[in-house]
Amino acid sequence: MNNIRSLNRRAKSASERLAELYQVANASPSPAPELLPTALKELGIVSEALQLALQELAHQSEQRVAVQGELEQERRRYQDLVELIPDGYILTDAAGVIRQANQVMITLVNTQSQYLLGQSLVSLVIPEDVSLFQAKLNQLQQFKGLNGTTSSDRIEFSVRLQRRPNQVFNALLCLSLTRPVEQSQTFYQWLIRDITERKRAEAALDNPTYNPTRDRPLYQFTKGETISFEPQTVWLVVDGVVKLTTMSERGEEVIMGLLGDGMVFGATLTALHTYQAIALSTVKLALIPISEVAQSPQLAQALLSSLKQRLQQTESLLAIYGQIRVEERLNSFLELLKQVMGQPVEQGIRLRARLTHQDFASACCTTRVTVTRLLGKLQEQGKISLDDQNHLVLRH
Repeated sequence: MNNIRSLNRRAKSASERLAELYQVANASPSPAPELLPTALKELGIVSEALQLALQELAHQSEQRVAVQGELEQERRRYQDLVELIPDGYILTDAAGVIRQANQVMITLVNTQSQYLLGQSLVSLVIPEDVSLFQAKLNQLQQFKGLNGTTSSDRIEFSVRLQRRPNQVFNALLCLSLTRPVEQSQTFYQWLIRDITERKRAEAALDNPTYNPTRDRPLYQFTKGETISFEPQTVWLVVDGVVKLTTMSERGEEVIMGLLGDGMVFGATLTALHTYQAIALSTVKLALIPISEVAQSPQLAQALLSSLKQRLQQTESLLAIYGQIRVEERLNSFLELLKQVMGQPVEQGIRLRARLTHQDFASACCTTRVTVTRLLGKLQEQGKISLDDQNHLVLRH
């Protein structure tokens, strides 16, 4: 920049000298012989100055392009870091208008970027919590007035935010104020985390009649449908019967469990590589995150009781496999079914889900033909029967 100023001064001086020479030439009827060489010399000085100025401008233009490239790289690096934040991130101006949001935040409120940017953050807060939101914002502004414009001032509080289309979730907001040194405008940085599961766990501690399925959405599966396993969660059977199976080395299905109301299953509860859950009837399930179990002693205690049932059932299945006679294995398996899915009826105990003869064969370590023969024999003896829906009824 100093070189440009120097060249400008030299060019201005040469221009003034040329103006003087032009006036001298016009004032004399016959210009002096030395006037032309002098004028050419002055023009050469101006030309040299302009050449140097152009070179300096070209150099500064290259530097500006390089700086702009570096700034763009830094902007992209900053954007990548924002996207890596595990919580929702929002940058708002002093009026609370959202200027930036990462993908986690966009997912939290179930919207799109173009609908979120430019919107006021307070519009996401449910009306009942707006006063609390404004009070906390005023609190941070008071910190700013007392301590200046430091970026270390931050507060945390929880409010309920709206999630499209018509849902509400509990959110923990971590708010900090920032003002870049080179700018006079104030910005607010927000970290937003969904704490709905944590709030539910805390509420459970104060509830004497705890129900682990309370306030949870229920998922329904029809008979024969395969139930998918969700990562870091367990399924809780609310109603119906679920069959757990694996595959033997010979490609045969092996029953690992039959789950009734109040029992849990999931990928985190098994070490088997091939593991499948199938609905034996219309089934209603609740999905419970493992993280919530760690935060709620009551939920952990409720699931411990379910795991105890699973362990006892597994021991019963192992005991059935160890019996020598097929008839004994079948009778023991029928007794197990009475416990898992039995419904008292006038004729005896009705199994509310239907198992195939192949299911019986798998559980009893025998063939389907043998099971068909033995069940027919029990039916002839009047120990079992079928109702009008082909459900097995065990006589008293």
